[in-house]
Amino acid sequence: MNGYIQVEEIAKRWDLSLRHVQSLCRNGRIEGVVKFGNTWAIPENADKPTRSSINGKPGRKSKTNEEIKHE
Repeated sequence: MNGYIQVEEIAKRWDLSLRHVQSLCRNGRIEGVVKFGNTWAIPENADKPTRSSINGKPGRKSKTNEEIKHE
């Protein structure tokens, strides 16, 4: 399909596992992704999602041991 690439190629490009990219597709984390039968088609110009792009919310920050002690 013109303008789209497969999961395997994007996984290599983004240095992610095949399963991780499939999960990103399944969870709607890659803009413009389309599923044809059992195959995901990802736009060639798709941006790699960041942790902070989940539902438009900033990424969670883990508490330090010091912060936990003061609770």
